[in-house]
Amino acid sequence: MTGTEKTPAATPSFRLAYVPGATPAKWVRIWNERLPDSPLALVPVAAAEASDVLRRGDADAGLVRLPVDRTFFSAIPLYTETTVVLVPKDHVVAAVEEITLHDLADEIVQHPLDDVMDWERPPGQPAVERPATTADAVELVAAGVGLLVVPQSLARLHHRRDLTYRTITDAPGSDIALAWPEERTTDQVEDLIGIVRGRTVNSSRGRTQTPAPQEKKKPAPSGARKAPARGAARPKPGTKQVGKGKPKPQSGKRGKPRKRS
Repeated sequence: MTGTEKTPAATPSFRLAYVPGATPAKWVRIWNERLPDSPLALVPVAAAEASDVLRRGDADAGLVRLPVDRTFFSAIPLYTETTVVLVPKDHVVAAVEEITLHDLADEIVQHPLDDVMDWERPPGQPAVERPATTADAVELVAAGVGLLVVPQSLARLHHRRDLTYRTITDAPGSDIALAWPEERTTDQVEDLIGIVRGRTVNSSRGRTQTPAPQEKKKPAPSGARKAPARGAARPKPGTKQVGKGKPKPQSGKRGKPRKRS
């Protein structure tokens, strides 16, 4: 390599954070099809750390669980997850298809420190000690120590052969959203917004397009007469055009009538 040659600049990449249970695969596939020259890097983060990762700029946008600080972040809700209760397969709850929160009133329900559910008051009876993580809570449920209420995606993520889950019909859902720092709404963020909103390839960016300049009409030369509209009747010789109506015969000057002798 000579001294005059330059190393090609690295292709800019877009970093998308995602929390456990979020499924970015579909949007990543569309991104790679539409923007092959701008690689998308996935950044797995814990749900509780997602906001800090985005604030620090360690990711450009993220698939996060709501709520987020809307004074700092812009967010587009994508979907709401069903809430389920994770139970041992031999538990009485496993015998039914769905339950209500009232059915858990007398059950010990684990409430991990990283719980992603936005409870005003968690359901059931509290355990003696809160487990540190959802994974720890799953281990306790498998050991027969209480139940666990989570979004359905987390129940699937922590699947075990000795556990199952049932839908809770009246529990609040968990909202997944695309979020990013509002002050850092870049062109690549706009590209991703278009993808998650299902826009076509021609309208996916959502960027403001600059209108094409319109050609100015040249003024007609002074003294030039306007050409008659196509299909309009042309005035005959010896007639005078009056307004927009039909041509009116031009009257000649008449002298005084002669007296007969």
